Amino acid sequence: MNYKSVYLEDDISVREIFTIHYFEYMSDFSFPGESHDFWEFICVDKGDVKIRMGDSDVILKKGEVAFHKPNEFHTVDATGTSAPNLVVISFRCTSAVMTFFEDKIFKIDDLERNLLADIIAEARTAFSGRLDNPYQTEMIRADSVPFGSEQLIKIHLEYFLIHLMRRYKQPLISSNTSALSPLKVTKAKSDTEVLNRIIQYMEIHLNSRITIEQICKDNMIGRSQLQKLFQQKTGLGIIEYFSKMKIETAKEMIRTGHMNFTQISEQLGYTSIHYFSRQFKKITDMTPSEYASSIKAMAEGFFDSHN
Repeated sequence: MNYKSVYLEDDISVREIFTIHYFEYMSDFSFPGESHDFWEFICVDKGDVKIRMGDSDVILKKGEVAFHKPNEFHTVDATGTSAPNLVVISFRCTSAVMTFFEDKIFKIDDLERNLLADIIAEARTAFSGRLDNPYQTEMIRADSVPFGSEQLIKIHLEYFLIHLMRRYKQPLISSNTSALSPLKVTKAKSDTEVLNRIIQYMEIHLNSRITIEQICKDNMIGRSQLQKLFQQKTGLGIIEYFSKMKIETAKEMIRTGHMNFTQISEQLGYTSIHYFSRQFKKITDMTPSEYASSIKAMAEGFFDSHN
């Protein structure tokens, strides 16, 4: 038989990355603005921010992403009501279909959120320096880069853009779902619902010292099922996940600046300021005071990328 290949077309192709950032901003942070000849998008992971898109000021909320087209002037300001976490990625893409993203704001779904998380994870190992340096103008390759890391960043970013466009421009064909048995689809949905319910439960109890037994009892779930669910869905044990939730909340409270470390420790149910500091350092590699100093230095423009 004579085979003839099919050349696979790229509808969206990203060949250059300028910046990949994950910012944890103070509640009073203000970026005066810039414009450049490549694309950039900003996605709010936590809190909200005010951005300027061309001639308009817009409040961007949690789970929303806004695109800035090449040469568009844009600014970012914290609203004062929260200490926001942001994903900011800038890149070169000359594909004609990119006009779809001009002046657009989208609400991302779980798949798109996971793709952004994958990009951030790969960038942490592929490039040296910190992703929270707002004054970085060049991505420097790390000395030892995992195999395929840069290609995965490219693939994840292109997938993110394609998925957004297909989801908003035309209904997605759920062929993968239809290929699964109804039982598997139902179980996957059920597991996600249980996970979300327990995470919401833990958010409510952030100021407590809850145990696995208490979580199981209050949520009517077996211990082994609970541990298996969190390990499969998050890659963490449930108490480890809860500890990270507490520290992420503590970081946000530090950036907001309304409480001192002792008050934050008490608010989050730690037995002592010393235990809180040890847990904070264990998870972030910084003490609370080191974190506060780092964030303050970043806001004031005295950022050391080697820290």
